[in-house]
Amino acid sequence: MAAGKGTRMKSRLPKVLQRLAGVPLVQHVLATAARLHARSAVVITGHGAAQVESALWAAVPSSTETALQFVRQDPQLGTGHALQQAVPALADDGLVVILSGDVPLTQADTLQALIAASGGTRLALLTIELADPTGYGRILRHGVQVQAIVEHKDASMEERAIREVYSGIMALPARLLKPWLARLDNHNAQGEYYLTDIVKFAVADGVEVVAHTIEDALQVAGINSPVQLAELERSHQLRQAQALMEQGVRLQDPARFDLRGQLDCGQDVEIDVNCIFAGQVSLGDGVRVGANCVIANCTIAAGAVIHPFTHIDGEKQGVSVGEGALIGPFARLRPGAQLAAEVHIGNFVEVKNSTLAKGAKANHLAYLGDATVGERVNYGAGSITANYDGANKHRTVIEADVHIGSNCVLIAPVTIGAGGTVGGGSTITKSTEPGALSVARGKQVSIAHWARPQKKK
Repeated sequence: MAAGKGTRMKSRLPKVLQRLAGVPLVQHVLATAARLHARSAVVITGHGAAQVESALWAAVPSSTETALQFVRQDPQLGTGHALQQAVPALADDGLVVILSGDVPLTQADTLQALIAASGGTRLALLTIELADPTGYGRILRHGVQVQAIVEHKDASMEERAIREVYSGIMALPARLLKPWLARLDNHNAQGEYYLTDIVKFAVADGVEVVAHTIEDALQVAGINSPVQLAELERSHQLRQAQALMEQGVRLQDPARFDLRGQLDCGQDVEIDVNCIFAGQVSLGDGVRVGANCVIANCTIAAGAVIHPFTHIDGEKQGVSVGEGALIGPFARLRPGAQLAAEVHIGNFVEVKNSTLAKGAKANHLAYLGDATVGERVNYGAGSITANYDGANKHRTVIEADVHIGSNCVLIAPVTIGAGGTVGGGSTITKSTEPGALSVARGKQVSIAHWARPQKKK
């Protein structure tokens, strides 16, 4: 269910597209559905429907085995009314798991247990006991059997004292759900069609209603405001940090750590404070990451050191950093940067779509774009590859053991021959021979006893 407006978010962005750990809330839910190997995922949209549908079409791979479908709820007349819109999309032989697009952290194993509790014949509810159940539907039981769910606004004072609440998640056969949805009415305090009313229909029809109760409140936490979103973000990040530390990762401060994707770590990995990891990141044994780094979509091999304030993002092409490499501080590695073992990329150096062989060094204030750099190259401060002519990108080749002086411009396409040297301040427009010294700059002129012009009084 992803039709709500989310008024309290005070945002033009639909609530289910607000981000948790860098991913829209509803996308977390769809990822969980995919882990269940669901035949289809039916998303009920309403407020901002076109925006939600467009975002999910773009984000969900077409190759997934869970077919994505959309139905619209307009106007929004309650949770029961939302499910009524989905009826044509539900196969009669299916088991329906009802999820909320703003409850992002439910685990697949929890839902598998709920499905098992339904067994294809029962209505199974996911419930939890809360110290403060305000706002949630209360579970009414007769002994161990669930008899009804009463919404908070319709509950008596006695019923409001009940701490077991309905999470908004249930599982049941479609063949039972469809006729119950047809019997819903809106005779309640909200004037809405409550999905929870199907519990009393199940009881009246002699269908067993069971509750699968969990203790982990994070799995059923919903989002209604920026405050709640921030609280859930920190809780989720702390849980991810704890999981990594249990695997042996050394986090300097787990409260100052953000993971917005998948992070795989070898042994003895150390991560300092305020680091953000996104996309797919792999850190080899003994990797050290300094404070305030942003690292996304890359592989960093064993023993590499990422100094503070480094920004790495491979996007779709990826970035790889070799064993024992030293990166930063204040370095930037862009898509297609492929660094071999013991490469040094220093402060304020940017590398894009370039390959650096073992031992190559660019230690300060430099740009390498669309370049192939050989072993042991020393690339001077302030030097750049001029790889773009205004229409096309061209490649620069710097062969092994070359020394590029400071403040050089290598205008691609050009090859600097092995063992060659380029004198500082040179602009190189033609390829050079191996072992050659190449200097291309204006002749220095010094005028003795020259006086600067004076300002007129």
